[in-house]
Amino acid sequence: MDKIKILVVDDESRMRKLVKDFLARAGFEVIEAENGEQALDIFFEDKNIALIILDVMMPGIDGWQVCKEIRSYSKVPVIMLTAKSEEKDELTGFELGVDEYITKPFSPKILVARVEAILRRTSSLEADDTLELGGISINKTAHIASVDGRELDLSSKEFELLSYFIENRGVALTREKILDNVWDYDYYGDARTVDTHVKKLRAKIGKKGEMIKTVWGYGYKFEE
Repeated sequence: MDKIKILVVDDESRMRKLVKDFLARAGFEVIEAENGEQALDIFFEDKNIALIILDVMMPGIDGWQVCKEIRSYSKVPVIMLTAKSEEKDELTGFELGVDEYITKPFSPKILVARVEAILRRTSSLEADDTLELGGISINKTAHIASVDGRELDLSSKEFELLSYFIENRGVALTREKILDNVWDYDYYGDARTVDTHVKKLRAKIGKKGEMIKTVWGYGYKFEE
């Protein structure tokens, strides 16, 4: 069985070697890139890269630009690995669709654990390829959602939220349970985040938005 490929992008060779050594011990195949331009070339040539670990501060094309370019074509998981720790930098990363944000210095073992957790989540999403209900169709592998054949322009979290609703059709879900399952264990937001995303999701799916029922004082339920 082929090993899972991970692309590690950092202009520091010592950092690349450190990350590569720990990932290799965990059974992954690691491809290295020393700058943004090389990273993009490798990514678009190799269609089997399962995850990218990406440094922000690099000469020439920085990590933000690399992530933005990749997100234009792919939903491949991205972990930002950087010395920047300001809140605005983390927010920038998440707005670009970054899956994790880890600041240097970091524990290589924790990094490997994060990689494995993200890949488990990704593979579980791909296990059941397509979901359909009431004219809404979701292809998890291709990361495409459509309503009556019209493709939707959803953010990563909106896509996950809609998938979670359809998977739990007819079940009343608390905001806290939605947070835990869609935003994961390390998210520090509150229930208002769910309300904001539900509002945006309803607007994007038009009349089908009525299928997301508000359960007052509790949360939401998705049903035809």
